[in-house]
Amino acid sequence: MQTPGSDRPIQIEPAGARWRADFNGHVIADTTDALILREGEGPPTVYFPREDVALEYMARTDYVTRSAHGGQAGHYTIRMNTHIEDNAAWSYEEPGEGYGALAGLIAFKPGIVEVYPVDDAAVNRHHTGHEFDRTDVDEVVQHTDSGSGRTQGEHWRPNVEQPGGREDRGGVN
Repeated sequence: MQTPGSDRPIQIEPAGARWRADFNGHVIADTTDALILREGEGPPTVYFPREDVALEYMARTDYVTRSAHGGQAGHYTIRMNTHIEDNAAWSYEEPGEGYGALAGLIAFKPGIVEVYPVDDAAVNRHHTGHEFDRTDVDEVVQHTDSGSGRTQGEHWRPNVEQPGGREDRGGVN
């Protein structure tokens, strides 16, 4: 645990999971390299590396805050379509003692931007080491039309019975 002041202990640690930030129904940040800041009794704050944030939707504002603990932070307005939120994100430009690991990372204002962990296996199977099963794809391709009007492989056996259980009448009773 890092302690910049005995009145406000902090802890900065790797998030250990994939995190996303959602603004107005759009993912604007997605990373596996987030840091989590825990300050005293306050809720944890997730910080995203700039390269994992869609900065094209953000504009630096003139608003700057300075805290005795965190240091100087610049703020950003998020603009997406017609939805604009002033000062909805911040980044420590000159972090205070103990906050150096957060330099240049971006955090989002709760209630405006939803920040949440993501199950990486559900989002991207490749990250978990599961390889895509090409057998399924090859089987489907073999049963598609090659342009000649005929499938490229043997017909699949029906996996259901015809209505009334009578396959010999083509489904017509």
